[in-house]
Amino acid sequence: MMDPCTEEGWIAAWRALGLVAPTGLHAQLLTAWSEPQRHYHTLQHLGECLALAEVLREQMARPAEVIIALWFHDAVYDVRAHDNEAQSAQWAERALLGAGAAADVRKRIIDLIMATCHGALDAPPSSPDVALLLDIDLAILGAPEPRFAEYEAQICAEYSWVPLDVFAAKRPEVLRGFLARERIYAMDTMHARFEAQARRNLSHAAGIS
Repeated sequence: MMDPCTEEGWIAAWRALGLVAPTGLHAQLLTAWSEPQRHYHTLQHLGECLALAEVLREQMARPAEVIIALWFHDAVYDVRAHDNEAQSAQWAERALLGAGAAADVRKRIIDLIMATCHGALDAPPSSPDVALLLDIDLAILGAPEPRFAEYEAQICAEYSWVPLDVFAAKRPEVLRGFLARERIYAMDTMHARFEAQARRNLSHAAGIS
């Protein structure tokens, strides 16, 4: 399977919006996603998101906007910060504005990026494309057991600066928060594909029998 992070797909997404991809931006994003403090929020995660987005393309109203939003959704990632999504959205806004994107296009892409804020997880998605992007971002929760275990280890590594006893207490709370939701995945396709496995993974990781 072709690497979904290649420049070809990136350029094609901009072209679908009637725009020219900003020179050098693809390389800048690859560098950002490869920063040493990242263990989960890496090119592996981006590639998984982009590959799944391609599978779901026909369900999207504006697939090019979803693709560009995915490229930017964790482009800025400081595990100690609380404004990564806002910083990522601002980067996207500057790039889109410089490329001549229309105001409505910019707003939809920014809304897609900002929807991935942790505080927004329980808010109803504002559009089907937002719902799909959120489901794609959370698909890791419904991954096969070996990949989910790898994900948990990667998250632990990203939070290695947190005292171990604090992390051990807080992480299960986060996982139980997902389990408490009526549906982890909003879209029926994603719910059918990932929901049951996600609940098994989360229950095991949270210590719930």
